[in-house]
Amino acid sequence: MRTPDYPSRDAEKWAQVDTWFSEKLAPEGPDLKCTLANNAAHELPAHDVSALQGKMLELLIKMIRATRVLEIGTLGGYSTIWMAQALPQHGRVTTIEFNEHHAKIARQNIDNARLTERVDLHIGAALDVLPMLKAPYDLIFIDADKVNNPRYLEWAIQLSREGTVIVGDNVVRGGGVIDSDSNDPNVQGLREFIQMISEDERLEATAIQTVGEKGWDGFIMAIVKAI
Repeated sequence: MRTPDYPSRDAEKWAQVDTWFSEKLAPEGPDLKCTLANNAAHELPAHDVSALQGKMLELLIKMIRATRVLEIGTLGGYSTIWMAQALPQHGRVTTIEFNEHHAKIARQNIDNARLTERVDLHIGAALDVLPMLKAPYDLIFIDADKVNNPRYLEWAIQLSREGTVIVGDNVVRGGGVIDSDSNDPNVQGLREFIQMISEDERLEATAIQTVGEKGWDGFIMAIVKAI
């Protein structure tokens, strides 16, 4: 059991349920297991999506028949691999990672999963890389520093088309998101991000709270109605 990002007295039970559902519905193949092991061996933070969340991304890609995916925040490539393996042979994931060490390990993991030809890994600040990318993307997964989520959202919309799905991770933060007086810049970034989504007539969105091996958190999912 990994240490939950936002623990509670029920965290162990939540993790057990996550494990049970994962075994039934989202079993990790050897490449994904090796990715987590390699990340841990190189001391990357254990902030990867859960197996069930990875499977959710995989299913979303298949549901909308995505061929072009953008990921903001690679870490060690665990979510990248879930998404890349869901794509058709000609599909591509463009992923951006600021930390050079994390990107190096992600490249190892992607190569080990034999998905190199489906992944374009950019190293650098996302706000520097995003202006260089070519629209549109079919699905955009935002999972990086929350302070910049409002700016990532602006770029996500610019890089979208009508029907693009935008997913933002870690939006509940153990309930911290509703604390308007929080001094946490990540919480304030998320609150602005969510406010922008709620006011943008081009977007239709919902939020889902989750409990599991990561503790109490959740995600936002939006669809672009018009550009």
